[in-house]
Amino acid sequence: MKVYSYLLHFVRYLLAGGLLLTLATPVVAELMLFPTRVVFEENERAAKVELMNTGASNATYRISLVNQRMSETGAFSKIDEPRPGEQFADQLLRYSPRQVTLLPGKGQTVRLMVRKPAGLEDGEYRSHLLFSRVPDAKPPTPNLEEEEISIRVRTLVSVSIPVIVRQGNTSAEVTLTDLNLLDDAAEPMLKFAIKRTGNQSVYGDLSVTFVPRNGEPEVVARANGVAVYTPNAVRRASIPLNLKQATVLAGGTLKLQYREQAKDGGDLMATTSLTLP
Repeated sequence: MKVYSYLLHFVRYLLAGGLLLTLATPVVAELMLFPTRVVFEENERAAKVELMNTGASNATYRISLVNQRMSETGAFSKIDEPRPGEQFADQLLRYSPRQVTLLPGKGQTVRLMVRKPAGLEDGEYRSHLLFSRVPDAKPPTPNLEEEEISIRVRTLVSVSIPVIVRQGNTSAEVTLTDLNLLDDAAEPMLKFAIKRTGNQSVYGDLSVTFVPRNGEPEVVARANGVAVYTPNAVRRASIPLNLKQATVLAGGTLKLQYREQAKDGGDLMATTSLTLP
């Protein structure tokens, strides 16, 4: 029942959040995960991730740690060699099990542990816990004498979540810049950049509020779970604006805010405004 409780909470979070940016959502095919990211602060040594098979058949997943790089647009790519400033956590982490078979509607706990060597430099270390679907057993060879060949194509999916280890003094500062309203399309978009400094990644929720000269402010966009990982200095994004039919984007301001998630304290990390003619 504990796994179900975690995942019901996560589903409510998705429905309420309205993920508007192109974000990696940890619900892929028939696998659900909670939490969506793991952060080990200075004195934390253990954590766990809950899995659930929401499909109608057994599913086996192989679990591994991989190192990934985030681009300025938020896309991830697998890497082997670090660039300056990139610090991986794979050598600091232990986890179990390495492979799971989930029955329909059943869950499994993956446990993680941190082992920090003496003299570990201050900073943030990040790797990604990857869950890769293992192919099902090979189906029986078709009977060619019946002149019937059956071909099954099965898409194997994988999903990963970040695992972050923080050591010593870490901090970050954030600013929101380069706001630009694109309103010549059927759906207006607000383009912007999230700029980060320091030795720690940032993670939080974005909101856009239209403040007219006369009238009540209206929240016109939200995007939850937006990150800028070290060593990246900037993430460029755009967010569609969901306007009421009577709303006209003129004679007011668009206010963009970036906050910590409520479970992390909800502090305002950055805010800025765009004045509309």
